[in-house]
Formats: sequence, structure tokens, C-alpha cells
Amino acid sequence: MRTALFKKAIVIVLTVSLAAPAFAQGEKKKNKRLHDKDDPTKIGRRDINKGQLSFYSPQREAAIGRYLAAEVDRNSIIIKDPEINEYVNRLTQNIVIHSDARIPFTVKVIDSAEINAFALPGGFLYVHRGLIEAAENEAELVGVMAHEIAHVIARHGIEQASKGELLNYASIPLIFFGGFGGYLVRQVAGLAIPLTFLKFSRGAEKEADRLGAQYIWAAGYDPHALISFFEKLQSQDKRKPGMLSKLFSTHPLTGDRIGEIREVIARFPDRGEYQISTSEFSRIRSQLLAVSPANRQMIRDNSGRPTLKRRPQSR
Repeated sequence: MRTALFKKAIVIVLTVSLAAPAFAQGEKKKNKRLHDKDDPTKIGRRDINKGQLSFYSPQREAAIGRYLAAEVDRNSIIIKDPEINEYVNRLTQNIVIHSDARIPFTVKVIDSAEINAFALPGGFLYVHRGLIEAAENEAELVGVMAHEIAHVIARHGIEQASKGELLNYASIPLIFFGGFGGYLVRQVAGLAIPLTFLKFSRGAEKEADRLGAQYIWAAGYDPHALISFFEKLQSQDKRKPGMLSKLFSTHPLTGDRIGEIREVIARFPDRGEYQISTSEFSRIRSQLLAVSPANRQMIRDNSGRPTLKRRPQSR
């Protein structure tokens, strides 16, 4: 009898001993202090551009943005509906006031079915109609918009353009010592600068993910909506490769990106509840979908009340 009890005691001790390191590691990971750049409580009280490479003054950045925005306006069909514009603008300004932005933002809705959104230097945001239609709720729409706004706030386009200019300057000696090859390098570098305002490095994408998740959280939305939308796009791309918009061909949705967003969100301060959607989102989305007869069947019934996500009470 004593031998049996002794064996049971040994089993219990070994089980607890083996589980303790894993539990401690999980607790350590959960309680690990967030870096200021990943801490949503530090929004507006930090310099996320510190140490960044930039050859562009804020005035030059704004001028570039205005020029590029004028080109977009000339080559796009902009939706003029005041109700749609007022709604999307309100979402944009809510994100901006809960962000690290130091410049004003303007937003326009492009009449295109492509699932897309992009932001230009100087605070010019464009949202495609297709993005609003593809979002299941307001939090998903806000998540993508916050990601794009984060690119501008972090000055990723300016950083990329500055790297292009650095390559341009570095190639000057090649003109004298490299002949036509050196000249070609300068031409390629010069042409690459405008393109980099919308195509970012993997590191820049991950930073926009982390910042965007923080801005969603600060604005009162469920930051997991950014993950759910990215996972939905991943699934869609697997079913129909190549069908995603230019946004997601230049913003590759890798599994490690989604994993890193989930990890940083897990360490955000707890909230009692998050906003998921509103009746206004349902109305605007239905209004856009109803324009095309083929899309009418996609309109879903909604209760008309705001949808909230409550965090389970801890015991």
C-alpha cells in the first residue's frame, strides 16, 4: 500500500516539475514588457521615426504626396456620394487621432471592385470600394485602413525613396569608372524611387502590422480583426491564386507576419469590450453592393445594432 502511494507521489511530483518550466515560459512570454514601439499605451508619446534614414523634409514629403494624389485622382473614378465619403472619412479621422500621426489625413473612395487600399506620403489615403465590400465588419475595414495609415506615419515610402537616392548618389563614381554600366545603374535607381512609395520591405510591412494593430486597439476595435481579414485573404489566394489586388501582391501575407501580429496583440492591456461593427457599416456596405445586381445576394441581414465583443470574465 505504501509502495503504491509512494509511486503515485513520484508521478505527481514529476508531472508538476515537467509542467512548471512550460507554464513559467508561457507566463514570462505573456508578461514580457512591450517595447515602446509595440505598446499602445505609449501612442502619441513616442518617436517612431527616431534613427530613420530620410533625405526628405516634411514639406518635400507633403509636396510629393500632393503630386502623386493628383495623379491618382486623374486616373481613378472617385466616388462622390456624400454619405459614403462622410462615413469613411469619420473612420479615418478616428484612427488618426488614436495614432502617432503628426500630419492631417484626407481620404477618398475609389470606385473599383479590387480589394485594395493605399496611402501616399503626406497623408493621402485611398480606399477601394471592393475593400469595403470584402470586409465582414467595420473592425476588419478599420484594420486595413490603420495598416495603410501606419505606413505613412512610419514614413516607409520616404525611407524607401531615401534608400533609392542613396543608391543614386553611390552610383555617381560608376559613371566615370564604369562607363555605360554606371550610367544604367543611375537610371534604374532614378526610376525606382517613385515605385517605392507603395512597395515596402518585409520589415516595413511588419512594422505597419504592429502599429496598425495598436491604432485599432486604441480606437476601441478588436485588433484580432486585422488577423481575421489577412487569414481570409490568404485562404482566398490559395483557392484562386493571383486573384488578389496589387496591394496584396506588394504586401505579401506571410504566415510569420500573422503570427507576429497575434503575439503582440496577446500582450496588449485587457479591455472589457471591443467594437466589432455598426449598423452604419452594414448600411454603407449594402449600399455599395446593391449597385451591382450580381452582388445583391451577398448582402447579409444585420440587426442594426452595434456589435460588441466582450472578454470573458476572469475567475
